[in-house]
Amino acid sequence: MQAFLKAYTDMIAETIARLDPVEFRKAVDILTEAHRNDRQVFIAGNGGSAGTANHFSCDFGKNAVQTPGVRRFRIQSLSSNVEKITAFGNDIAFDEIFSQQMENLFDPGDVLILVSASGKSPDLIKACEHAKRKRSPIIGLTGFEGGLVRDYADANLIVPLTSYEMIEDIHSMILHLFVYYFKTHPQVLSA
Repeated sequence: MQAFLKAYTDMIAETIARLDPVEFRKAVDILTEAHRNDRQVFIAGNGGSAGTANHFSCDFGKNAVQTPGVRRFRIQSLSSNVEKITAFGNDIAFDEIFSQQMENLFDPGDVLILVSASGKSPDLIKACEHAKRKRSPIIGLTGFEGGLVRDYADANLIVPLTSYEMIEDIHSMILHLFVYYFKTHPQVLSA
């Protein structure tokens, strides 16, 4: 059991230590620009990644900005409203559950963050297409080789593993890094 635990945690530690700082900086810059221009941030994912998206929406909206008098990030998860998701899925198509929500909510310049181990989910690709039509930046958190999301994203944080469990663990860590970065660097939002 000790060897199993060590192998798993070593792989997580080694992979997060190799996170691409250039791509992380691109993502931070996109989020900083969104805050400065009072743009919204939207996040989406399926399955376990939906849970990760919802968690980040809470943490980022509440904890990333701690300076009194400085507006928090405006963020919402497109994965959080089961009524909308199932209505659009049932009445239109399940590959449009996110893009249909974006029709009413998403403005040019808003940011889309996608969380997907495979990077291939049709509903996420439709969301990418919608964001690109609006000339809006996309931050992709994917696994394996990035899937199709890689081709759309302006900042690519690819976890080059094949274990869904490890990919999802690291995606959660990356999103917490975003929260912690802004929490510990409040000056970037007032520059």
